[in-house]
Amino acid sequence: MTRLARPTNGRMIGGVCAALARRFGTSATTMRVIFVLSCLLPGPQFLLYIALWILFPSEKSVRQAW
Repeated sequence: MTRLARPTNGRMIGGVCAALARRFGTSATTMRVIFVLSCLLPGPQFLLYIALWILFPSEKSVRQAW
């Protein structure tokens, strides 16, 4: 498994789904479909997405730190 960081390439909005897909070894499209389907259920999905967008560092900043 890789480190959680929002990629600079292949992201649509914030890169959260792409980061989670890379971490768990699935495609970004699959992760996006799962997120959209989860939005049909009641709950704070959008707030969670925004929180993860803030918490996950950008891949660019992680690369510079190393």
